[in-house]
Amino acid sequence: MLAALTALQQADTAFPSGSFAFSNGLEGLIAEHPAFDEAALARTLAAALRFRWAGTDRVALILAHRAGPAIERLAAIDAAVEAASLSEPMRVGSRRNGASLLASHARLGTPGAAELRAAVRAGRILGHLPTVQGALWTGLGLDEPTASSVSGYLFASGLTSAAVRLGAIGAIEAQRSLSGALPLIAALLEHPVAEPEGEIVLTGFTPLIEIAAMRQAQAELRLFAN
Repeated sequence: MLAALTALQQADTAFPSGSFAFSNGLEGLIAEHPAFDEAALARTLAAALRFRWAGTDRVALILAHRAGPAIERLAAIDAAVEAASLSEPMRVGSRRNGASLLASHARLGTPGAAELRAAVRAGRILGHLPTVQGALWTGLGLDEPTASSVSGYLFASGLTSAAVRLGAIGAIEAQRSLSGALPLIAALLEHPVAEPEGEIVLTGFTPLIEIAAMRQAQAELRLFAN
């Protein structure tokens, strides 16, 4: 029961993770498509989950969860996330989001958080969000399926809440879109993640989202960091 409650705490949008500052490219998409609506959000959610989260964030988180406090292994996973993040705003955003989450956990006294934060500060590890999540949630006692589920939920809810804050849709439409994404997350979670025998290779392909993020990074006025 404690693990379930801990998972709810980590998935709570009120948890000080720093994720509220990132739209993961959604702000750029909405800026380019003023008619962006609930249907567009549903399509964006599905694409981002299938072609970014499932093959990059989810895999990195699971491998980091298995690695636990092993910094060298976490550094290798982090390097794979860096290589898979072609868009600079998304790449930098992942690092900044990971640093914010790590800072909160270090202050909360989460097991291993202080050591991991010191490794990031020393340049031994980059500190991408999924790597940090996997390592921290192991220390909190969340098993691999639960940690993966929290990751998927946070990924989807972050996009829907960003759409609301940007005024593209209302709260009810956002929850409807999020509910529609849950079966997809559940299906993607069924795909096993094998431990790589050699180099870690993460897959992801969301060019429209990444291009929108790069364009938005040059905007004079923006609400989100990416």
